[in-house]
Amino acid sequence: MLRKPQTLSSLDFCHTNQPHTTNTFLPPGQGVQKVGMLTPWATAYPRTVKPLMEEVDTLLGFSLTKVIAEGPNAALTATQHSQPAIMATSIIILRVLEQEFGFHTQERVDITLGHSLGEFAALVAGGYLTFEDALRILQKRAEAMAECSRKAVEDYGGEVGMVALILENESRLAEFIDGVYEFLLLSSQGSKYDSAMDVPPVEQVMIANINSKNQIVLSGSIERIKTLLTHLRQFGGHDPRHVRLKSDSPFHSSMMKPAQDVMRRLLEKKSQDGEDIIRWPGIMPCVSNVSARPFNSREQLKDLLARQCVETVRWWDSVKYLHQEVQIRRWIGIGPGKVGRNLVGKEVGMKGAVKGGGVWGITSPQEAEEVMKALDETEQAEED
Repeated sequence: MLRKPQTLSSLDFCHTNQPHTTNTFLPPGQGVQKVGMLTPWATAYPRTVKPLMEEVDTLLGFSLTKVIAEGPNAALTATQHSQPAIMATSIIILRVLEQEFGFHTQERVDITLGHSLGEFAALVAGGYLTFEDALRILQKRAEAMAECSRKAVEDYGGEVGMVALILENESRLAEFIDGVYEFLLLSSQGSKYDSAMDVPPVEQVMIANINSKNQIVLSGSIERIKTLLTHLRQFGGHDPRHVRLKSDSPFHSSMMKPAQDVMRRLLEKKSQDGEDIIRWPGIMPCVSNVSARPFNSREQLKDLLARQCVETVRWWDSVKYLHQEVQIRRWIGIGPGKVGRNLVGKEVGMKGAVKGGGVWGITSPQEAEEVMKALDETEQAEED
């Protein structure tokens, strides 16, 4: 069943009312992987990074860090490698900040928000998942997602993947999204857009991400996405710029339903220490990609984290919530790539540091030094 995301105001999830909630941690999602992305960190901070790299390989049972360091790119881009690689790199960088720069995550970060796959790193930083459990879950999740894609293509043929669409006219986003749903034979009335589409999953297309006021991502059949774009040009007057993403699977689509089922089973298991695999409460709120609000219970977290496999990532709604309602002032992207930081910077009208706030991305040791200094200065400026 497909469903158009509800509007931000129509949801009734818990709100955080903490005083001085001003810093957020933003780990990235799939597509930011790059061969050699850990090498500068291992070179600059071997004492912290190398033991963590060894831990990753031991936990997974193969040398993922060799794939990260040496590639080839096709191997790193493969879902079963890219998902744990990106999450591990994000957390390793966070550990460098903690151990080499004296960054106290629990004291300096008020709330976390991860982009798609980045939700796992956000949950680790927020104390809801251990690094070990997150890595093991991601390995199985990624394997299930890769199998979903392989089987769908094998059974039905065709090419699958994800395509980002960027509108020139930001004011037409809602109209554009309605046009997408209409093309997909979904009702244009009411808050729910449901359909029992009589086509195989591999032929379906879904809105995987609503990333900003002028960008969405479509997921599913590449051929059907091309047909959709032709339809929108001819009948809707839309001509968005489109970019094929570095993904070999159509994430956040109905094709990932078996992976959602795998996730539900994994999240009911116990951790190696005998505790529930989801720790509750965490040490800080974490915003769900599905609800665009903080998780409010252990069971809700399990439900939404599983559903995230097939449902739309509401990044734009999440950023608006943090910016307008929680009034976040400092946004710290930690991990490979700067997609999340760039999307946030555009929405909140900041790039780099401003008095009392800023939007940063930490992807290299040099940036770590620069951002830690800027964070100290902007926090002090806010106090003054």
